[in-house]
Amino acid sequence: SSVDCAMFYSITNCQEGLRGISFGNLLIKQVAENLKREFPHLRRFATLSPVPGFRRWLDENRMRVAVGAEGEERLALLSRLEDPAWHLGEVPEALQSLLMRLCAYYLLNAKQGLEPLDAVARFHLGNGASLERLNWMGDSSEQGMSRSAGLMVNYVYWLADVERNHERYFREHHIVASPLVEKLAREGPLAPHAEKGAAA
Repeated sequence: SSVDCAMFYSITNCQEGLRGISFGNLLIKQVAENLKREFPHLRRFATLSPVPGFRRWLDENRMRVAVGAEGEERLALLSRLEDPAWHLGEVPEALQSLLMRLCAYYLLNAKQGLEPLDAVARFHLGNGASLERLNWMGDSSEQGMSRSAGLMVNYVYWLADVERNHERYFREHHIVASPLVEKLAREGPLAPHAEKGAAA
């Protein structure tokens, strides 16, 4: 078979008593070994993951988004999110672009201590994944809209890079991200310094 990519929709630690203990790296390695026996050309595993803290962070930082040129225009765009059905009609391209840039900034720069504020990002990046892509309206369910403005993320585990990424994350708190995600974050309206905040 020529299959070279496997997709995870969700990875969940279902045992409440094991909260805080990461089995992600072990799980991914085990799944990789099992699947590579069946699909020897597999080189990467990708996820379609939620961004559960984004809307909360955005609400808490809305006034910072208003600073600088075009600040009032950005606030007006974000005010559309107050309508639960804002996504059902035609969404202005400017709002989509703004949310994508803010989400990229959130994932790369919003911190809890030295680690990403977003719990899902901490899980995957800490286990050696790279932050590959943001997906507009990846989850338009009520929960997806209220927690992440409908955005979902692809984290990619390149099997040849997982160990190196994992080590850099814990030694240097380095986040591996695609050029596209880094570009979105740089183009956002917020200052390029790391955010401080409480966990989502």
